[in-house]
Amino acid sequence: MRGRRSSYAAVEQLLRDSLERTEGLHGDLAAALEEARTETHRARELGEIGATIDLDAVLTRTLEATGAFAGADAGLIRLPGPEGGDALLATLGMTTDEAARQPVAGPPGGQPARAVRIGYTYTHEEIRDESDLIRGGVSIPLRDSEGEPIGTLAAFWRGEEHEATHAELAALKELAARAGPAIENARRFREARQLADLDALTTLHNRRYFHETLVRECARAHRYDRQLAVVVFDIDDFKAINDRIGHLAGDSVLAGIAERLQSVVRSADIACRVGGDEFAVILPESGLSDAEQLYRRVQFAVGARPIGPFERIHLSAGIAQLRQDDDATSFFERADEALYQAKEAGKGQFMAANEVG
Repeated sequence: MRGRRSSYAAVEQLLRDSLERTEGLHGDLAAALEEARTETHRARELGEIGATIDLDAVLTRTLEATGAFAGADAGLIRLPGPEGGDALLATLGMTTDEAARQPVAGPPGGQPARAVRIGYTYTHEEIRDESDLIRGGVSIPLRDSEGEPIGTLAAFWRGEEHEATHAELAALKELAARAGPAIENARRFREARQLADLDALTTLHNRRYFHETLVRECARAHRYDRQLAVVVFDIDDFKAINDRIGHLAGDSVLAGIAERLQSVVRSADIACRVGGDEFAVILPESGLSDAEQLYRRVQFAVGARPIGPFERIHLSAGIAQLRQDDDATSFFERADEALYQAKEAGKGQFMAANEVG
């Protein structure tokens, strides 16, 4: 009897041990499954970064992945600007002013670093709310496919003091390694597209860009019931200018006029060269009075001082405001017809499209 009870106890112990091992295996399998899901999600996020050549999209996806992989509260990408130009800053979870104050460039000696840890301490009695303060961060260099540095990626944590863990550093390094070539490819594509949109002589936007933009602006103005105006300029007697000083010198006159045109347009206006000696400016959120004022500013800027050997150069212009029945083609044609009428009326003046029927 005693031996039978002992046998039952042994069997029960074996069952309990087996159950514990099974539960342990279930736990290990669940953990492995969760880790696999996390790795799959991370791989998908990394893959999506390079799935586009739009620079804004690449930067946004990289910053979103920064928070997802490292649990950061804010992210920053800094790319050097062209020589003498401002750096390009992309941020998520922080303001541009905050981003501009972050020391993410690297060691002062200029030596390359795999990562730069950033920490902040504050005078508590001078701070009322500490929950939103940046406590720490880490900066990782971004490199192109050739291994050359192109900028920095940084993650920041707010609230309580935080120092990046080894796992967070590893995740950010992996992200930076994937994002760097994608960012550089997208930036090169943007630069190439910008060059393709520019007129080589004047550096204004070219004819193709003008008409593509006019289509978009007309659609936007109609959709949101906004004003839109356009001014088309022409240099009076430009053929005579070319005949007198030659085509190369005539090109310098075109470049000089373009420079003065660019100096007086608003930041929202889009200045273009649309033909040999013909220029145009698209004025979003503007009416005929705004277009007239722009013409007068341009005329004054061009005539204020000599361009090359000419004491005074005159411009004629046609201006138009978008109508409900306009598309981009009819809108431009009305302004161009107004320009023709202005030149017929005596040059050196503007004509509004609604004045010529």
